Amino acid sequence: MPPKKRILTLSGLLCLVAVIVAVAISVLRKSPESAPLPVVMVEEARIDDVEIYGEYVGRVRAAQFVEVRARVEGYLEKMLFDEGSQVEKGQVLFVINPDTYQANVDKALAQLKKNEAQAQKAKRDLERVRPLYEQNAASRLDVDNAVAAYETAQAEVAMSKADLAQARLELSYTTVRSPISGRISERNVDLGTLVGPGAKSLLATIVKSDTVLIDFSMTSLDYLKSRERNVELGERDSSRSWQPYVTITLADNTVYLRRGLVDFADPQVDPKTGTFSVRATMPNPERAVLPGQFTKVKILLDVREDATVIPVKSIIVERGASYVYVLRPHNKVEKRFVEIGPEIDNQVVVERGLAPGEMVVVEGQHKLSPGMEVTYKTVEEAE
Repeated sequence: MPPKKRILTLSGLLCLVAVIVAVAISVLRKSPESAPLPVVMVEEARIDDVEIYGEYVGRVRAAQFVEVRARVEGYLEKMLFDEGSQVEKGQVLFVINPDTYQANVDKALAQLKKNEAQAQKAKRDLERVRPLYEQNAASRLDVDNAVAAYETAQAEVAMSKADLAQARLELSYTTVRSPISGRISERNVDLGTLVGPGAKSLLATIVKSDTVLIDFSMTSLDYLKSRERNVELGERDSSRSWQPYVTITLADNTVYLRRGLVDFADPQVDPKTGTFSVRATMPNPERAVLPGQFTKVKILLDVREDATVIPVKSIIVERGASYVYVLRPHNKVEKRFVEIGPEIDNQVVVERGLAPGEMVVVEGQHKLSPGMEVTYKTVEEAE
């Protein structure tokens, strides 16, 4: 009897194991069906005009920076402006003692009158000699001498007129006027100082800053890229709907509201730095931008019209290749390799591989595999 009892117990154990295995298999088969589907966030690939910028370090300078200098020597008598104020073109700024130059004008004028009188006498002498020569009462030599004397007198009159004009010009230089409209600096010399060619001639400087110039440098690679985008820096293209304008950052890191346009690009690259100089002109009527300051320059290099755009976070990079998960019919996802372009403001341009209107997964990609069924929400619904 004991052996038979042991056999029944072993048989029962085998039955119990079989039941457990069957239950486990049943549970494993049912678990995938009962597991919840992964939830992902999707967003539609949209069409947009994408602006592509380059960023550089630039320096601001005034459109005009003029040095006011004394052109004649003399003692500075008057200063007729407020330092740091706005002056207009032609406004009198300084007066240099004019006595010496007024005397030169008077002397030249007197010499001119003397030479004109001599010319009149020479003319009358010539008019008297010619009839006498025709009557054989004067020789040919007398006529030639009279003609030479008259022509000499005329030349001396011309020289006197030139000397008078020169003296008057030098006299006018004793009144120093502003060559441009702008803001003037403090004076560089004090009243009573000897100024002019033989002494200190720089009196003040005038800055015209209602328009400023922005200087910055670009690399030769930037130049090639701009040519690829059909951008000729320094030249305006009326056939294009946009121009390569620039914006700058102020000292408080805010963006200046006015825009400038590139109007010059150096035709050659500096071999020492590998860069070439670019200049933009920018209006500055409020004088919010100060000449001499450094700033951050953004230049519009290209506008990609009707580009397909998706969020940067939807892109997955694997072994140098980029792909996204695209929502397909029946809520299944497809792994789609794409060619991407420039990134702007957390958006990326898709060059190939994706059509506008397709829904791409922007959150939850780590849960996915190709062909998987998902539950999704759009970004608009989540907001």
